[in-house]
Amino acid sequence: MNESWTKIYQAFPEANFLQSPLWAEANRLMGHKLVVRTFDNKAMYLGIVKDARRGRYLEIPGGPLVNWSDRKTLKIVFESIIEEARKEKCVFVRFRPQIYNTPENEKLVMKLKTEIKGLDLRSAPMHLHAQNTIILDLKKTEEELLMSMRRQTRYEVRRSDKLELKVIEDTSEEAFKEFHSVQAETAKRQNFIPPSEKELFAERDAFSPDRLKLYKVLDANEKPVAYGLVLIYGKEAEYFEAASTDLNRKLPGAYALLWRAIKDLKAMNIERFNLWGIAPPGVEHHRYSGVTTFKTGFGGEIVEFIPAKDIIINKLKYKFDEIVETARKKKRNL
Repeated sequence: MNESWTKIYQAFPEANFLQSPLWAEANRLMGHKLVVRTFDNKAMYLGIVKDARRGRYLEIPGGPLVNWSDRKTLKIVFESIIEEARKEKCVFVRFRPQIYNTPENEKLVMKLKTEIKGLDLRSAPMHLHAQNTIILDLKKTEEELLMSMRRQTRYEVRRSDKLELKVIEDTSEEAFKEFHSVQAETAKRQNFIPPSEKELFAERDAFSPDRLKLYKVLDANEKPVAYGLVLIYGKEAEYFEAASTDLNRKLPGAYALLWRAIKDLKAMNIERFNLWGIAPPGVEHHRYSGVTTFKTGFGGEIVEFIPAKDIIINKLKYKFDEIVETARKKKRNL
């Protein structure tokens, strides 16, 4: 399976870790059931069965990997997805293809409604994995990357050197426990739901040793300032999780961390660095507004993928889910 999976994956240069065997392993370790299907070396999908209190659903993040102009294969892929969702007694399927959000691509996706009889396809009430993001081109030189930054960002990167902030890499069990503890405190301050310790260790075990980096920034007195978890697969790396202490409000710890990550990833010949999640364009008072200012300062391309879609399997139960998620989205300023 992995050989066929890898061959198909490599045919889709836009793909990242979300449709990789490593993300499958991480989710298996988290306790999720997986559905993986390949189609004549043309297409594939990794589906993750999620058990939520509001109902079970099948999640396909960053996928399926398929040529959206090949309507014959596309129909076969989605008929398989629907069949598997029904077998697993899912209320709905949520997928978010790794294709740009353009009118043409939206039509390609929604056209499925006329190609599969009885398909109830609609926009999801919640986003799925960094629909809006910033992607840095790591094929550029360090000088080019510095010059593409906002002036203030470049200043903070250079100030971190003058302040002798130390960035270390540590993927030990102790480091991950410390990261989880600090992130829990960060989540309280910034009002988000952090991953559990089990989820973090599942990611560590699946991606270690060479596809994962956990960075920690220390000040001149060896006190922790900021943390960042980077996941790597194929040509792309993701700034997947972050945390900080109160010191990060005064010191440019996060700037030092990202600049170190950029240099390390370039040395590994990684081509893209996905900074993983910003506010949608034109949306004020979004929960990601602050981090958007920080991330856009590094330059790069602002990318918007097709919004997540839901395929409804059980209409009655889905209605409850839709009400809950719509309220949750409003409460969280998403």
